[in-house]
Amino acid sequence: MKKLHLISNAHLDPVWQWEWEEGAAAAVSTFRAAADFCEEFDGYVFNHNEVILYQWVEEYEPTLFARIQRLVREGKWHIMGGWYLQPDCNMPSGESFVRQMLLGKTYFRDRFGVEPTTAINFDSFGHTRGLVQIMQQAGYDSYIFMRPDGFDKAPAQEFLWKGFNDSAIVAHRISGGYNTQLGEAHLKIEKLREEIPDGAMTMVLWGVGNHGGGPSRVDLRKIRKLMDEAADTGGEIVHSTPEAYFREVRGKKEFPAYAGDLNPRFVGCYTSMIRIKQKHRQLENELYMTEKMLSAAALQTGLAYPADELREAAKDLLTAQFHDILPGSSIQPAEEAALRQLDHGLEILARLKARAFFAQAAGQPKAEPKEYPVLVYNPHPFPVRGVFECEFMLEDQNWKDEFSMPVAYRDGERIPSQPEKELSSLTLDWRKRVVFEADLAPSSMNRFDCRIEMLERKPEPELQASDGVYRFSNGELSVAINAATGLIDEYAVGGRSILLPGAFRPIVVQDNEDPWRMDTNAFSPDIGAFSLMAPGAGTDFSGVKERLLPSVRVVEDGEVRTVVEAVLAYGASAIVLTYKLPKRGTELEVRVRTFWNEKDKMLKLSIPTVLRDGSYVGQTAFGAQELPGNGDEAVAQKWVAVQSEQADLAVTCINDGIYGSDCRDGEIRLSLLRSPGYCAHPIGDRPLLPQDRFSPRIDQGERQYAFWLNAGPLAERRAVVDREADVRNEKPYALSFFPSGDGEKPGSFVRLEEGTVQLSAFKKEERGDGFIVRLFEPTGFPQVTHVSIPALGLRHEVRLNGFEIRTLRLDGASGALSDIGLCENE
Repeated sequence: MKKLHLISNAHLDPVWQWEWEEGAAAAVSTFRAAADFCEEFDGYVFNHNEVILYQWVEEYEPTLFARIQRLVREGKWHIMGGWYLQPDCNMPSGESFVRQMLLGKTYFRDRFGVEPTTAINFDSFGHTRGLVQIMQQAGYDSYIFMRPDGFDKAPAQEFLWKGFNDSAIVAHRISGGYNTQLGEAHLKIEKLREEIPDGAMTMVLWGVGNHGGGPSRVDLRKIRKLMDEAADTGGEIVHSTPEAYFREVRGKKEFPAYAGDLNPRFVGCYTSMIRIKQKHRQLENELYMTEKMLSAAALQTGLAYPADELREAAKDLLTAQFHDILPGSSIQPAEEAALRQLDHGLEILARLKARAFFAQAAGQPKAEPKEYPVLVYNPHPFPVRGVFECEFMLEDQNWKDEFSMPVAYRDGERIPSQPEKELSSLTLDWRKRVVFEADLAPSSMNRFDCRIEMLERKPEPELQASDGVYRFSNGELSVAINAATGLIDEYAVGGRSILLPGAFRPIVVQDNEDPWRMDTNAFSPDIGAFSLMAPGAGTDFSGVKERLLPSVRVVEDGEVRTVVEAVLAYGASAIVLTYKLPKRGTELEVRVRTFWNEKDKMLKLSIPTVLRDGSYVGQTAFGAQELPGNGDEAVAQKWVAVQSEQADLAVTCINDGIYGSDCRDGEIRLSLLRSPGYCAHPIGDRPLLPQDRFSPRIDQGERQYAFWLNAGPLAERRAVVDREADVRNEKPYALSFFPSGDGEKPGSFVRLEEGTVQLSAFKKEERGDGFIVRLFEPTGFPQVTHVSIPALGLRHEVRLNGFEIRTLRLDGASGALSDIGLCENE
């Protein structure tokens, strides 16, 4: 006997070829029609997921929402999936995926009293392996997906998808798509019924999409006829739910196993609309950092924890992760709306972060005369050594022809510091930017003071070009910057060359108008590269009128770092490369400011390493994954690395908001931007864009990027790169502030005493008065650490397997720390 489980749904993109208001209207009308059919047709069950759609119905048509609640209680309407929405499933961080499930499950428990156990992402463009452990810990045992279409790595349509830390769930790849044309659902059902063998069962997804629609009366009548015919011939066709299907199929099938990503698919989406991707990363960083600051402030100073405001910012983040927003496949007004929403979340967090900062500044002593305090809050539970920047105003304007030199001190001891060009451009000795190198205590406020030394003029840079090369060395690191190309010809650590000549070359690659880039898994061919501007052109581009500038120049030099700038051009576009060379350590910071005016081209940044046979690895959601080393486009998060066990070397590169790259023969090529059309979907051999008018292109204009390159022994680099990436992204917060001296000074709050375990989240729980502490092991090897909270007299041992996530609940009253589920249930 053949059995078909019919999963009636209405795939509805909140945003895509339309703006969110139209998506909301479609959701309300679709849900209303589905409710009618649930009441009209006996046995029929409608399935739908995505909190955001239910929230719209709850707000805009509350009587319909109450109807749906009743239908759920009666078993006629099934809450499916249970996430906030269907996000992109590669680019959000592991913690963001947790929030998709946590906010989703919390909402559905509160409003409907249900908790789905089958997760669904019908339309997302590929799926990271890190999802498996997250879903399993969130209470899911099964997963339905569709893309990659025709995925040939998985051993069967249904398989045991194995993730990190021995996690596994049953996965089902949709056959024949997730939707049907109006009145044609019966054709899909008949086709699948013919294709499956006797004694088999499968699920059939049906309902009109992508713009809502869902079930129709004509489809339901035809399906009723098919059900009767199947019963007469010994088969069975039933209206069903994903959970019902998996309950039944588990007892009838053996599932072959697959361990790996469900990738690649639509590789252009790793880069299209780079502004959204960068702001998405920024909002992720600010949300999780601000939560940590507020949690410590709440437990140390009694500051009221602003749960509602944080939840509002989190919703802004989760909405931006939708699979037609974050991947850059929507229309231009949707792009602008997403940027506006991301800025809304960032504005909320800016205010909350300041609230936490000033609460943590309590008890700081008043400044001494002629001193300018700089307070730096480290949100991380481990000491951070780095270079920090802060601006402040002198007590009065200095109109004399002299220079006020800021010098940084800590506890009365001078520390390495230097002045650099402030962000403003007033040619007056008044505003100051100080850069200093220091160690920050974990999870606490760190105090520095600046004193002013009067000089005749700002010190001139000491580094000069010799034989056409700027040669820099600090004893650990050597860098050679070619004055004729503006590129790095040598980067050596401990005397060992790491990069090949011509590093950080901006490469131009042939591309097309398709933002998804549906026709390939790799970008090629290279069609050009940026080259150094001639001095005259470079001077004009730099906005300088009174002197002729070299196109490679040293712009800052001091006790902390030397900063070298180069200006390059290609076609109608330009780039400013800024190299920040440290006076201590081996980390090279590179800033890229692009002015892009090309079409149907892609911009990549080339970093050729000496590890021609090395493997390519990148950070994924709560894990690290080997990436293709054949030039195919890959997706990763905060860092990528080329590494070699034979050479005992890893070259790591941290970013602040890109996701795409490729690697071949040890050359990392970071994907910076593309210039396709908006929502230009390939359809047969039709032109991708109209040929009779101007068509706007994505990512024209100015964009900025930051990268941090480092190299060293393989195990050493891999052990610390995740923490380094966290510090570069969740940047310690520096502010010049004159404290009152009142109050009690908070101490260091939460510490991870040993190893390199990460603190993924420190937040108040969704229900109750406890706090959530989420830890993650980033190296793939077991670790033991102690969570220490001196203010509560707490020191708690935590053992983690490689890539394991552990979620703990902190009782602020008793100081007890205990395990809790990922979605904050027992």
